[in-house]
Amino acid sequence: MDNPRHAAHINSMTQETEIAIVGGGLNGPILALALAQSGITSTVIDAQKTKTFKDEGFNGKSYAVALTSQRLLARLGLWDALADNAQPMLEITVTDGRAGEGPSPFFMHFDHAEIEEGPMGYMVQDRHLRPVLLDAIASNPLVTHLPDTTVTGQSAQPSGVSVSLSTGKTLTAKALIGCDGRSSGTCERAGIKRVGWGYAQTALVCAIQHEKPHHGVAHQFFMPAGPLAILPLPGNRSSIVWSETDENAQAFNALPEAAYLDMLRPRFGDFLGEIALEGERFTYPLNLTLAQNLVADRVALVGDAAHGVHPIAGQGLNAGMRDIAALAQILTEAKQRGEDIGSIQVLKRYEEWRRFDNAALAMATDAFNKLFSNDNPLLRIGRDLGMGLINAMPGLRRGFIREAAGLTGDLPKLMQ
Repeated sequence: MDNPRHAAHINSMTQETEIAIVGGGLNGPILALALAQSGITSTVIDAQKTKTFKDEGFNGKSYAVALTSQRLLARLGLWDALADNAQPMLEITVTDGRAGEGPSPFFMHFDHAEIEEGPMGYMVQDRHLRPVLLDAIASNPLVTHLPDTTVTGQSAQPSGVSVSLSTGKTLTAKALIGCDGRSSGTCERAGIKRVGWGYAQTALVCAIQHEKPHHGVAHQFFMPAGPLAILPLPGNRSSIVWSETDENAQAFNALPEAAYLDMLRPRFGDFLGEIALEGERFTYPLNLTLAQNLVADRVALVGDAAHGVHPIAGQGLNAGMRDIAALAQILTEAKQRGEDIGSIQVLKRYEEWRRFDNAALAMATDAFNKLFSNDNPLLRIGRDLGMGLINAMPGLRRGFIREAAGLTGDLPKLMQ
């Protein structure tokens, strides 16, 4: 203990921060910036290698950002850099039918003009959002970014949490926040169990150019194999999230571009004129996975690490944004009261706030997918009549619009 060279070596191998965040995708950096607004230091542990994100062209990856999520980005000082490239979603049309036969005459139509707050949300491309987030955390003195780094171990202690890194260093913090996705290592190492199931569906994701303007209208077309979402992007472009059976999706994705479009056209329809692929094509399997607890000793889970849901309503990212805003508020208020911000008593407040909403979203998306992803004639009649009824009742319709915009429930301050 009296050897100063030994002490210096220990210090060089250990870093301290108030909050350690695992995951450098979207949720991790946004949480770090939200905490920094309250003077809370954080370190983002990012498995991705250091990259220079340049606007090298359109790649098709996009996100549906609800109105309240846009408010969060604005309050973090990020929206001004995104606004010019964001496409407002002004209307949503929901229909039911079969490929090549067109939609049922019963439908739901939601118009942002029926609420006072503005557009229901925005489509934001990955190529614009990620560079803005990386620039923001790089320039914030309260945020440390550790790219090309993974967590090899974590240990909760009475006064904090110790995190072992692939670089050989150890990070100590008051709390560890898992923003590391559906296969969260943070969740597993904390001993939190998960429940869930697969849907035997795969999402085909791409972007298209089309001949006619979309006028800011998003479309959700339910078919027996799964829903097709057509989401407006700037210009005459739209983002496609096309759910198919695993077998069909694998076969379709292997097709050359012209044949792929031949499979898409009967499902897409001709209301936007001629269509063409632009950018890359992506696939990902669809499942439901829920952490049985959102917190453990010195650990909390956010976003897909806590609740991975079906993309049927496009609310996965927005649920994660609510987690972020709620957790940042809980930790800020605890720090102002002089509490230990990583204690289980503090973290439990976050769990109590978000548990019901997250479970309700998971069950709703699961039920909607099971109700609509089939060709049962009785269910088809029932759901079509239900959509027609909702569309004919302004009060119900307005409630769905507010839900899509994220305006319902107990909103954290950063989203109000």
